[in-house]
Order: sequence, then structure tokens, then C-alpha cells
Amino acid sequence: MAKWTAFPHLGEYPFDAASVKKHWARLHAGDAEPLPLDRAVLEAWALFHSGEFQQAADAGLAAGGDGITVANKAAAIYANYLEKKERHKLDLFMEIAQRAEAQAAEDAKNPNAWYWQAYCLGRYSQGISVAKALAQGLGSKVKDALEKTIKLQPKHADAHIALAAFHAEVIDKVGSLIGGMTYGAKRETGLKLYQDALKLNPNSAIAMIEYANGMVMLEGDRRMKEATKLYEQAAGSKPMDAMERLDVELAKAELDD
Repeated sequence: MAKWTAFPHLGEYPFDAASVKKHWARLHAGDAEPLPLDRAVLEAWALFHSGEFQQAADAGLAAGGDGITVANKAAAIYANYLEKKERHKLDLFMEIAQRAEAQAAEDAKNPNAWYWQAYCLGRYSQGISVAKALAQGLGSKVKDALEKTIKLQPKHADAHIALAAFHAEVIDKVGSLIGGMTYGAKRETGLKLYQDALKLNPNSAIAMIEYANGMVMLEGDRRMKEATKLYEQAAGSKPMDAMERLDVELAKAELDD
């Protein structure tokens, strides 16, 4: 495996197994992942929260079992925020999606096996163009996996965000009529899912960012003022770990543009 680009703020979020365990509920308010019993998996999570994404992915794969989820999350967050080469990014998303699909086949009641499959197929779709992805049938796969995630774990805030984004992107690309008839995408459903995500995880910078984007996609420029306010809130959030820092930096970058 080629060396991954390093998280630019290494050392600012030092976690070990004990501190991850102590702050677990706050750190995992987005993905509702249960606290692992396996020490090796907990240590892989400590690497993830510290921003050692490649080491976290390697440690998660080595641990096996629930460690696959750490590996998938570490690789997905790395690909989304830090991988500079588009081809590598898309390859990583597809690799994680296939690994998560295999995990779901083995453990169908694991919400995050479904979630990481959907997340990575969704990001891959954005990379190749949503219209092209819909033509390849990826849209229904993403939607089904996210609906399964929420059914298995109704408190999965990140799945609510991703499913909301599905509704928003489809309507934005093909319009409400075709979006509704062909893909089951609805404006009201999308907006409600964003709101539910923020109720489940009110401190989530990424929920604020995605809601802002979705609001403008679904309701147009008349919601721009509210969207900007959400971006400002996200940019002003206090990140607790490396992933949250990347979300906050994203909000700041968008405001600077």
C-alpha cells in the first residue's frame, strides 16, 4: 500500500484506548458504533481519532471482526479529505465499498457495514458524476443500504445525512418528477432527514455543512442566508478529534471561497 498523505494536524488530538473509551459516546454520536470489547479494535479507533488514518486502517484490518469498521471509516475519511489523486480516491472508495459489502454479507445486522458501503458508493458516484452513477444503478444501491442502516440503528445521524444528500442530489440532477418516480427521491423527505440528523447529533459540523448544501439544492438561492449561517456555525465548532477538524476546515474553506 502506498504511503497516504498525512493528516496536517498530527499530534493535536492525542488519543489512546482509555481516552477513546471515556469519550466514546461523544466521538461516535454520528455513527452510533457500539463500544468495542476487543482491545486491539479500541486501539485502532485511538489511531483513527488521533488522525493516524493509514495506521488505523492497517490496525483495523489486522484485528478483523469489528476492526473492519475502523478500517473502512479510516480509509473513507482519508479518501474524502486527504487523497489528492482523483483516480486513487475513486479506487479507494470502491475498495472500501466492496469490503463493507462483504462485511454486510457476513453480518447483515451490522448498521455500519451497510453505512460504509453506501457512503463510499455515494462519494464514488459524486466523483464519476451523479447522472452517470444513477445510469449504472448505483443510486438505488446507496438508498437501500442507507435505509437498512437507519432501520437497524435509528440513531445513526450520519446515515440520515447521507440519505438526505441522496434525495437532494437526485432531485438536483434529474428534477423532482423523474427523481420521485424513478428513484423515490422527495424534497420533503430530504429536508426532514437533514433536520433529524441535526437533532441526533447537534454538534456535528458535517451535518451543518451537508444540510446547508442540501437546502440550497432543494430550495434554491432563497435559502442561501440560512445556508451561510449553518456554514458559519460549522466553521466555529470545536473539533474533538481529527475527523471533526477536517469537517471544520472544510466549512472554513467554503466560507473563504
